[in-house]
Amino acid sequence: MKHLRLALDWTPNVNHIGFYVAKAKLFYQAKNIKLDLVTPDQDNYSETPAKKVELGKVDFALCPTESLISYQSKSKPFPLVGLASIFQSDLSAICVLKSSKITRPQQLDGKHYASYQARYEDGIVKELIKNDGGHGSLKLSYPEKLGIWETLIQNKCDATWIFYNWEALQAEAKGIELELFKLKDFGIPYSYSPVIAGNKILVESQRETYKNFIEALREGFLYAQQHPEECAKILAKYIPEEDKSIDLVKAINISAQAFGNSTDWGRINTKEVDQFLNWLKTKDLEHSGLAAEDIFIPLT
Repeated sequence: MKHLRLALDWTPNVNHIGFYVAKAKLFYQAKNIKLDLVTPDQDNYSETPAKKVELGKVDFALCPTESLISYQSKSKPFPLVGLASIFQSDLSAICVLKSSKITRPQQLDGKHYASYQARYEDGIVKELIKNDGGHGSLKLSYPEKLGIWETLIQNKCDATWIFYNWEALQAEAKGIELELFKLKDFGIPYSYSPVIAGNKILVESQRETYKNFIEALREGFLYAQQHPEECAKILAKYIPEEDKSIDLVKAINISAQAFGNSTDWGRINTKEVDQFLNWLKTKDLEHSGLAAEDIFIPLT
């Protein structure tokens, strides 16, 4: 039995449904794999999932494509590569409270944005504002990552970045209305997030094991797509107490629309990744010569 560890990008939520379903349905076991999931609340996000891979503390991380670019282009590069994408389309958005009366990105000029301090994040949000006719000026703050959502709903900031298949449903459960600005609607060719990432050296030396792991995940996510009610009960065992009021079946159904199908779950479209990389370069946000083939080794 091969023992693997994966660092999640957040506390357990619908983006992780396939990981927990694969465990409950014994899909890992069928591949002779035992998987431990590490959640960021265990160390209050003192290390990012990608950092845990670099330090050898885990085999895999959930992270955005930006992390792959960042780790491979820093002063001491680390071969972090993407193996599969959870979603085939972007389920994230910049959000504000409807009560703020902000109805378009242009109106975020001069407003307070709560940032995760991820590389490229602040620049991407500024470009979003510019693309809607604004100047791209923001007041930036960097709260504790796990508390960023609370800063928005408590009116301590004006905007932040969310997954609308989760935080929007958190807000709905509290009777809070949100306004969402999706990047693609404002000319930003955003890439895949989250992706399953690993150390290229280990991927190449343990390719069969890693491929079996990805295959077990595919089964888990597609099973959730077909059995949302059953899988909502599985996920409910793991989510934090404060999220128990979320409509998990609705969250799974929204997410499942982006899972793809049995032939393309996890797929990475390299043309789309290169488009994003080129966009970052044209906006002077990235200066490496990296291409999609450098940062992704698809195992699907």
